[in-house]
Amino acid sequence: MIKFFMVDVESVTSNVPRSNFQEADLEILADLILESGGILKPLVLKKTGFEQYEVVDGHFEYYSAVRAREKNFSEGDMISALIISSENEDVALKQIASLKGIGSSGKPVTPQPETTKLEPRLTNLELRLEKQFNEFKSEFLQERQRIDTHFKQLENLIPQKGEHSNPLSLLNSLDKDELSIKLQRARISGAEKLAKAIEDARHKKPKQEFEDYRDVVKSVKNLGDKTILTIIDEWSRS
Repeated sequence: MIKFFMVDVESVTSNVPRSNFQEADLEILADLILESGGILKPLVLKKTGFEQYEVVDGHFEYYSAVRAREKNFSEGDMISALIISSENEDVALKQIASLKGIGSSGKPVTPQPETTKLEPRLTNLELRLEKQFNEFKSEFLQERQRIDTHFKQLENLIPQKGEHSNPLSLLNSLDKDELSIKLQRARISGAEKLAKAIEDARHKKPKQEFEDYRDVVKSVKNLGDKTILTIIDEWSRS
């Protein structure tokens, strides 16, 4: 037997996730529910406990009613529903399926595939990810440009006293022990370990030397931009 009731929205649950529906669509129907004072199409519910119900049909309408209740508790607290008994559930489901198969014109309606419903959401997600990636790429390139400019400025400040006064020349000519001493004087942490890494990387080069400071950073493990800038700055003064 089917009974018509007004039930508390809070006493109803749905086994269909709210994320299956567009929030904008739920928002529109929620406003219409509040404006008209109720929902025109009652939910079809089955009883699961004392004053507890589960949606059998009308999941979209249910979540719209939930949204209406969120917006205005006093006017969206109750919702109209048809309560079906457990023994009539199978027959009710068949009737619902039959009704969904016929449109307002009386012609059969082809159900819209779930994948079609998801396509706009996936497209929006891809666009947001692409935008975030482009922003990150732009910031990265700007930071690289800033560091390169800083390198060039420091190189221009290096006094041209001779070949071995240039920090790059020192990185290409000093042995491990000499590098370690100069790195310690420049207050570089892990000087000994870094000196060995510089020497090892240099020996792997075809010409046994680094081409430029960017090549040093790229070739020496754990040598970052900040450290190489400190080395250039400190060694240029000595």
